[in-house]
Parts: sequence; structure tokens; C-alpha cells
Amino acid sequence: MAGQNVVMLTDDSFDAEVLESQTPVLVDFYADWCAPCRMMGPVIDELADEYAGKAKICKLDTDAHRDAPSRYGISAIPTIILFANGDVAKRFVGVNKKADLKAALDAAAQ
Repeated sequence: MAGQNVVMLTDDSFDAEVLESQTPVLVDFYADWCAPCRMMGPVIDELADEYAGKAKICKLDTDAHRDAPSRYGISAIPTIILFANGDVAKRFVGVNKKADLKAALDAAAQ
């Protein structure tokens, strides 16, 4: 389950929440059955709390919503994409360090 500051995306809400956002958006493409995705869950929740008001932290279930993952060529999960001004700024695949995600968010927020 996602933390209170994590925005849960759907294919229908993706463009408005991510591409039209005025702040950087970190999207965690995941699936419930994926063990590495579950490992990243607490990191995503912590980032959502730490960046509340500065960046949007989102999750999208790739099993339930397939259009956005297809559009961005998601072939392995977890894949985490940082969007800035509607464009892909950085892509992370697999389990990543919180510090690396923070560095990307900090760079995009400037």
C-alpha cells in the first residue's frame, strides 16, 4: 500500500498528473507480485513525504494500467521515470538507491 503522499495513477489520470505537472514527477511503474517493486515501496513512500510540495511522487500498477507503460517502453519492473516539464528526465530500472533518486529529483527541481 502506498503512503499518504503518493499519487496512485491510472491510464486516464497519467497525462494530467504527470505530463501537465508544473513540478517534477517521479513515477514508479510496478506490480504487486514483483519482489523488487515491493523492496522499492518504502523508498517511494519516504520520497513522497520528503518532497511533498516540491515534487510529485506517483505509482502506476502495470498490470491494471497498460497504456502508459507501453507508451514509455516499460519492459522490466520496477522502472522509475523522472519527468520534468512533461519530458523524461531520467530513467531507473530495477532496485535503486534512495540517494540516486534524491539526486535526480533535486536536479530536476532546480
